[in-house]
Amino acid sequence: MVSPKIVAIIPARDEEKAIGTVVTDLMALCDKRGKQLIDTIVVCDNGSIDQTTEIARQAGATVVYQPVAGYGLACLTAISHQLDTDILLFIDGDNAFRTDQAWPLIAAIINGADLAIGSRVLGQMAPGALTFPQQFGNRLASFLIRHIWDANITDLGPFRAISWPAYQRLKMADKRFGWTVEMQIKAIQQGMSVIELPVDTKRRIGHSKISGTVKGTIGAAIGILSMIARLWWREFRKPAQVTASAVISPRS
Repeated sequence: MVSPKIVAIIPARDEEKAIGTVVTDLMALCDKRGKQLIDTIVVCDNGSIDQTTEIARQAGATVVYQPVAGYGLACLTAISHQLDTDILLFIDGDNAFRTDQAWPLIAAIINGADLAIGSRVLGQMAPGALTFPQQFGNRLASFLIRHIWDANITDLGPFRAISWPAYQRLKMADKRFGWTVEMQIKAIQQGMSVIELPVDTKRRIGHSKISGTVKGTIGAAIGILSMIARLWWREFRKPAQVTASAVISPRS
């Protein structure tokens, strides 16, 4: 059996204290046969003014640069770089996640899922790992998705894996804070197989450029909620189009 090609995407801005650890730990991951799990790691430096680029390169990542701020734009820039891949893995560059928990997400895709979300809600969360506005916004967005699309969503977690064919079908477009929720809702709307798996969350290294500021927190909330409303409205205007979803959330 030929092993799938896996590319890890890391959007990063001013993450010099953490990015080296994240890249190194990802590169050290091996599959059950002892083969390196991640084939390529692409870091998109999203306008850093510190040593993020240099440290990421020294750790073994390919680095692309996108000076215009935006989480979605950083992901789109990294993906457009080259990409001969079967599976995309997304993870933040702040060392808030356990990189070894990438394996269950990837395994879910290998076993037939289209999208595997790492749910922080289902996993263990260290005190202070998420701010109150983050937790409230996440609960609200998940609640809306559950009730609008009847999908068992618990988290908009950025730690996730998706098959390359599924990613291409989604035609991702958001350039800012609505990226993660756009991916989830479009996958549900298209009847893709979506699964949630528990992932643990640590306190991030360094200062968050989003949740660490009032402007960033408000901007993220507006971006996420407006994306939910926009995708709902597009679907509402096409009543003849039937959608289905299959979301499984292991709770054992």
